[in-house]
Amino acid sequence: MLIGYARVSTSSQDLTAQRNALEAAGVDPDSVYTDHGYTGTKRDRPGLGKALAACRDGDTLVVTKLDRLARSLPDARDIADELTRKGVTLNVGGSIYNPHDPVGKLLFNVLGMVAEFEADLIRARTREGMAVAKAKGKLRGKAPKLSKSQEAHLVELHNGGRHTTAEIAELFGVARSTVYRAIQRAGATT
Repeated sequence: MLIGYARVSTSSQDLTAQRNALEAAGVDPDSVYTDHGYTGTKRDRPGLGKALAACRDGDTLVVTKLDRLARSLPDARDIADELTRKGVTLNVGGSIYNPHDPVGKLLFNVLGMVAEFEADLIRARTREGMAVAKAKGKLRGKAPKLSKSQEAHLVELHNGGRHTTAEIAELFGVARSTVYRAIQRAGATT
């Protein structure tokens, strides 16, 4: 039986191309497991877990590219080893991975290193872009839930002692943790 796995990192990306490629490889659409909005650098993905659990001795796990399966070489090796122990074949973009073939192992490791390298480049570019934005004053983080005057009023109500933090949170439409942080900030400034 052919079992497919597809993954995209962000919720704005689309799985259609991978689904079409898996179907063209002979995978039944009902046997395709997906992860939408999950990075390949994390091994704990619900769709991957289901795909691996569905694999039985003699089955083939099909992925369009190795970086869809894993973005780190240790994870790619671990997954391939797990599949081999279960008697499952791994098909990466139409090529069958043979763990007993030295050239196959070499190519698998090279592809895994390239996938990991790409993930590292993406992280480096993201950090670089954030540093530039921060230097320009454009990266300020999340907007505060309360204005300065609202926060002062919140602290005043708390200090009055007539309202619980839960009541204050409900009154301002924020979580209790926001109330606690506002009180803590007010205590630090006085």
